[in-house]
Amino acid sequence: MIIDLPDTTVSKIAKALVSVREEGGAVALGRVLTLIILTRHGAEEEVIEAANDASREHPMRVIVLMSDPHGPGADTDPRLDAEIRVGGDAGASEVIVLRAYGAAGNNSESLVTGLLLPDAPVVAWWPRETPTQPSRSSIGRIAQRRITDAATQPDPAAWVAGLAGHYAPGDTDFAWTRVTHWREQLAAVLDQPPYEPVTAVEVRGAADSPSTAFLAAWLRLKLDAPVAWTYMDASEWAHGIKSVRLTRASGDILLERPEPGVAVLTQPGQPSHELAFPRRTLRECLAEELRSLDPDLLYGRVISQGWDLLHLDGEDRRRDDAERDDAERDD
Repeated sequence: MIIDLPDTTVSKIAKALVSVREEGGAVALGRVLTLIILTRHGAEEEVIEAANDASREHPMRVIVLMSDPHGPGADTDPRLDAEIRVGGDAGASEVIVLRAYGAAGNNSESLVTGLLLPDAPVVAWWPRETPTQPSRSSIGRIAQRRITDAATQPDPAAWVAGLAGHYAPGDTDFAWTRVTHWREQLAAVLDQPPYEPVTAVEVRGAADSPSTAFLAAWLRLKLDAPVAWTYMDASEWAHGIKSVRLTRASGDILLERPEPGVAVLTQPGQPSHELAFPRRTLRECLAEELRSLDPDLLYGRVISQGWDLLHLDGEDRRRDDAERDDAERDD
């Protein structure tokens, strides 16, 4: 069921929610959190669908806020249009869609505060356009968890490089969530004999894949071994992580995608194994991030300590290459 509320106010929306529950029997007591999605006009349906799917695991209230007070329509009279979606149109959640026009979109916090579930955690998600410092934005200040997505930024590599500079406990990024299956598989391999130290790591991925950098930084932090990570040309590999090679005394472990959705694990003295490695959907990433609302401390260490170590390795390689070039010229 969809209820349209054109040219409305937050108080009228709150009253309409109470009316829906009283008349239709919709239950809000089982909602475990409020998810605020900040997106742009015309891009809301994909993220609402992902939230609806995730709500079957995490019943919640979803507030979708679309406002651009400085964009097209900024000179129009202030207006707030709303939709309330419940039942089959909202999965196991109740969805409130807010479209703010003109100056009505100037204060995002005031638009959502009166609609939050009482005594429930708040999660903020920016699917695309993201504040420079999410934790200090008006919505970020009221959220326990803040989700961004480096893959949707204009310059994904620059975004990942700058994450440590504005990190606050509770921040996370879907580019990090997308490496969960890689982390699980590599950890499982290293948890088997022979228990030899890894002496070198090579990570390769597509040029538009910030997850490649996240995986490289995690491996550098956890294995304390030099990591070489390279971006591949789009003609070689179009999207996501391509391969990880771990070097040990007994031989190399290689986890590689020969094609999207499939990975092959090769280990010394063992037959190769083909594994299902599909690209994770928005729904899967969102559901994983909502399973624990405590700060992801490992994520914080990866984007700070792991990232710094990774770049020290890069500086060492560049220095070694320069010295080698100088020696060759001298010869």
